[in-house]
Amino acid sequence: MAEKTEKFSEAALLEMLKAVKDPELGYSIVDLGLVYRAEQTEDGIEVDFTLTYIGCPLEAQLRRDIERTLQKKTGIRPVRARLVWNPPWTIDRASDEIRLNMGYAIW
Repeated sequence: MAEKTEKFSEAALLEMLKAVKDPELGYSIVDLGLVYRAEQTEDGIEVDFTLTYIGCPLEAQLRRDIERTLQKKTGIRPVRARLVWNPPWTIDRASDEIRLNMGYAIW
């Protein structure tokens, strides 16, 4: 059961998750477009996230970083981070700045 009664919006949760960086790329998982959903429910916080490719070895680390970051910033437990593969991640989900930094054209 959630320990605090303050209600956090999806935008607020996403802003908090900008502190979580992809260890290989060094960019925020939010700016990379890896977070598909962040929602406070009656029972805690739920986050759906993905990885840049199937087989990426960072799932456990990102899950742990997501959960710890939101628990620390909100005081809410539990935080459940769930890996999803649909829709598949593409570079188009990343911010324009990241795409430019990685050498992709912005249309």
